Amino acid sequence: MSRHPEVKWAERSDKVYLTVLLPDAKNVKVNLEPEGTFTFSATAGTENSLYELKLDLHDKVNVEESKINTGVRSIFCVLEKAEQKWWNKLLSGDGKAPHYVKVDWDKWMDEDDDGQDKVNLGGMDFSNFAGMDGLDGMGGLGGMGGLGGMGGLGGMGGMGGLGGMGGMGDGMDDEFDDSDEEGQEAEKTGENEHAQAETSSEAKPETAPSS
Repeated sequence: MSRHPEVKWAERSDKVYLTVLLPDAKNVKVNLEPEGTFTFSATAGTENSLYELKLDLHDKVNVEESKINTGVRSIFCVLEKAEQKWWNKLLSGDGKAPHYVKVDWDKWMDEDDDGQDKVNLGGMDFSNFAGMDGLDGMGGLGGMGGLGGMGGLGGMGGMGGLGGMGGMGDGMDDEFDDSDEEGQEAEKTGENEHAQAETSSEAKPETAPSS
């Protein structure tokens, strides 16, 4: 049976800061849908316990502009809102938020706060949600080698297919071989004609000079 990791959130008019607290998470998988569905799964702990999470966010999000960072102790997401406005709550519906979803007071700012954003994203290595397609987040987050999604870049290895040009080389070798044989045959033919001409010349009787 899976468990729920603790989640903390804070918002701005244009974005939501979402932090999944799960130290030493492995096999991380994340997905974000434009309609606002956020899903997460990973294993952690000495027994590799499974942790899963599904959040139906209050409103739509811009997946292409949203980004994620996987750290040693947590997974930090910056979810860009599709429409710039304050949500005042994280999840859709009128029900109470689950006990594992909490306000992140360290990042919190009220709608009427005019101060500078206290969240400093400098030095954090982010990956985009777009293109991850719910694949192994760790693969993507390490540079999207899944970016798995971006593992598709491994497809560039397909350029190794250019090695097929080696086949072209083989074909060209065959053409050169054929041309060499034709040249050799032409030389043999020329030699035979020359030999025949000499034989004909020797066999022709000499005509005595007229007196």
